[in-house]
Order: sequence, then structure tokens, then C-alpha cells
Amino acid sequence: MKYTGYTILLFLLFCSSFAYSQTYKNELGFKSDNDSYLAAGSDRYYTNGLFFYFRHATDQQKLKEGLEKKTYEISLGQMMFNPYSGYAPDPATQDRPFAGYLYVGGIMNWFYTNESILSLSAQIGTTGKSSLGEAGQKLLHKTFGFYDIDGWQYQIKGEPTLNLSGQYTKLLTRTAGNAVEFSFEGYANLGTTFTGAGAGILFRTGSLNQLFNSAYTHSVISNNAKTKALVKREIFFYAKPQINVVAYDATIEGSLFNNNSPVTFGQKPVVLAQQLGVDYSSNRFTFDFGVIFKTKEVKSVARAHQWGSITALYRFN
Repeated sequence: MKYTGYTILLFLLFCSSFAYSQTYKNELGFKSDNDSYLAAGSDRYYTNGLFFYFRHATDQQKLKEGLEKKTYEISLGQMMFNPYSGYAPDPATQDRPFAGYLYVGGIMNWFYTNESILSLSAQIGTTGKSSLGEAGQKLLHKTFGFYDIDGWQYQIKGEPTLNLSGQYTKLLTRTAGNAVEFSFEGYANLGTTFTGAGAGILFRTGSLNQLFNSAYTHSVISNNAKTKALVKREIFFYAKPQINVVAYDATIEGSLFNNNSPVTFGQKPVVLAQQLGVDYSSNRFTFDFGVIFKTKEVKSVARAHQWGSITALYRFN
């Protein structure tokens, strides 16, 4: 019995060690945005977002030299916007339009061995009543016993949407101990819902992996990996100040082609943002909590705003 016990113990240790080092090529998860996560007592502007993701890593051994990893992503998302409150029945007092945006999208990501990343994405969707913004917010408030909703009858008019986006990320420097790094991030959007561009500097500190193996860039998944990760588990703090140049935002300005919405405003051309967060990731799971602060976006009496973001991801084969 004594030797049998040792044998079982060694077998379990072997299995746990194997599971610990196991890599996975698929990822499934969600992200939830809401200003209530900050317990600030506000319910304004970008008030709720819910996103679901599926990601897959292609066979890395078949990629050309210099290309470390390639992944693709399918996403489904909904964003809700309202004025200073979800209860704003008088359009004369609204400082931002009620608006919803519902979409399905696809992304291709190229991760290079020099720790630069190129991402290209496309989204098709809808605004207006068919975005289910009103229905979603009313369901959310009824489920959790929040106040009654009123004012969506003045939401921006609906139209089909097409949005294209590109993002480029590049590692600038990482300390010898791999505990501190700085990277550049830039993006450009072109579409019937959002058009603009922005750039920022990403700071991370903690137990870090390369940008092509990191939870921050959604690249923990791998398929016949070329390069070993620096650490088996990531846990880090991140901060990203960013400047955004906004050319068009349909959730504020209404339709690009036929603006017949009852309440619209002008968009601030320059918006500053600061993102702070903490991320934990193992080979199987990622958990992330972030806070986003933005300066004033609307040419009205609307104020600056902020919200919290929770992400949970699961990886499998």
C-alpha cells in the first residue's frame, strides 16, 4: 500500500505538471463594460458594453520566417449609450443621445518575432432600435432592480453599419529582468459608425510574457509554438495614456448619410484617455479588470466620464 500510494502521488504530480505546461490553440470568453463597476453612483454616456469572443491560432510551424504567430477572431458585441441618466424623458435636457450599436466582427492578427503586431478587423452591424439597446438596458435594470428607463424613444435612427479598423503595436523596450516594458500602440478606424485614429504608450510591470505570448494582446493561445513563453503565468499592472482624434461618431452625431435623428450633438475632435488595469493569466484562464477614463466627448453640457471593464477568457483544444 505504501508503494502504491507513492506511485499514485507521482502519477498525479506528473499529470498536473503536464497540464500546467499544456498549451491551447482556441480561446473563448467575454468582456463586460459598465460604469457601475466603479461604484461612482453614475449611469451616463457609455453605460454598458457586452462582447463575446472566439479566437484560434493557426499552425505556427507553417508560418514564414519572422512571423511568430497568426490568429483569427470572431466577435459579437453590443454597446449602449445614454445621456446623464437612463431616465431622461425630456429631449431638451439630454446632453448625449440615446444610442445602441450591435455588431458581428472578424479580426486577423499577425505577431512578429520582433514583438510587433498588426491587426486588421471588420464589423457589420446596426444602430437604432434593431441594435436592441433599449431592450437590453431595460432588461438589465429590471433584472437587478434598478430605476425605470425612459427616453429611448429619442434614440438615434437605425441604419446598417460597416466599420473597418487597423491597429499596430510595437515593443519599445523591456528591462533585463523582464519586469518592466514600454510599447507603442496606434490605430485607425474608418466606417459608418466610428471614424478616427489614435496613439498611446503602453506601460506594463510584473511577470510578463512577450507581446506574442501575452494575455494583454490575446496571444496566449498557440499552435506548435516557435518560441517558448518567458513565464508560465502572467500577473501584471498596465497603464495606457492615449490621444484620440475623432472624425465621426454616429452614436453622438447621428447617421452619416441621412441624419434625421431627433437628438444629436457635435463630436469633440480630440479626446484623451487613460486606461489602468490588472491582469492574471495562466495557460488555461485569463482574468482582467480595467478602468478607463475619458475627457469630454460631446459638444454639450456633458462631462468627462469613466467606466470599468471585466474580461474572462478560457482556452481549450
